[in-house]
Amino acid sequence: MNPTTPILTTHRRLSDETTGMLLGLIGVAIFSLTLPFTRLAVGGAEASAGAGLSPMFVALGRALAAAVLAGGWLLWKRAPLPPRSALPALAMVAGGCVIGFPWLTSIAMRSLPAAHGAVLVGVLPLATAVFAALLGGEKPSRGFWIMAILGSVLVVGFALRQSGGGLHAADLAIFLAVLAAAMGYAAGGRLSQTLGGQQTICWALVLAAPPLLPVVGWISWREAAQIQHAAAAAWTGFAYVSIFSMFIGFFFWYRGMALGGVARVGQVQLVQPFLSVLAATVVLGEALEWQTLVFAIAVIAVVGAGRKMQVKRG
Repeated sequence: MNPTTPILTTHRRLSDETTGMLLGLIGVAIFSLTLPFTRLAVGGAEASAGAGLSPMFVALGRALAAAVLAGGWLLWKRAPLPPRSALPALAMVAGGCVIGFPWLTSIAMRSLPAAHGAVLVGVLPLATAVFAALLGGEKPSRGFWIMAILGSVLVVGFALRQSGGGLHAADLAIFLAVLAAAMGYAAGGRLSQTLGGQQTICWALVLAAPPLLPVVGWISWREAAQIQHAAAAAWTGFAYVSIFSMFIGFFFWYRGMALGGVARVGQVQLVQPFLSVLAATVVLGEALEWQTLVFAIAVIAVVGAGRKMQVKRG
């Protein structure tokens, strides 16, 4: 055996992990705008609730719009049908990322400030790591779990501090959304290793389209007046979450997890709440406090430490 082979393999693996982290960071940057633009779409940032679209229309309509884009991409690439063995994982992606997370966060953004909801989503990396261990056979080290839990504690502590020590009623919807997304991320990240990141999200969107079509059609008919009078800002928010949050962002995200591992790359999400807070300041005019920057630096430091911890991949 060539004595340099293990060294080359190790360098290759580290290179893949670094690339995966960078791709994951791009995906997170795209996802970080999701809650501010969702709040914009549902009229949470407007003085009049009638200026926005309904949470149900935003959640399911954006998935259907993204499914049209996904179908076009699959036809353009002449992608083969996914194997039958991929269907359970695709169903988890569809249920968790395509339907569950958008629906629950759209409901929450009707009443929660985007910045508050964003910090609660900060527990997503820990939940993703748990599902990666349960579904993907990954085995994070003790040090990795310590860093993941520490990062999550920082994020939750920030949320409690910002809200005066209590949680809003809509916080439950956010936490359920986190569980849904974590399941979809772990299943999709694992499947992306064989099917590819682009095909994973595209097929999940296409598979979700048939049941979504009649539901969105019925919502559109029932809420025709509200849709017709929705403000331009609401449609801008809807366009972003449909094109970027529901479609393009996953190209980077699933490819990153396929290269770097679900649990490890998932920790990049710890910086998402703070990017979302900055986005909420720019997009919605929500106040930015110096304490947010302090927590952001602390969380980024934890992500950097977790990056060096061992994660065995099955």
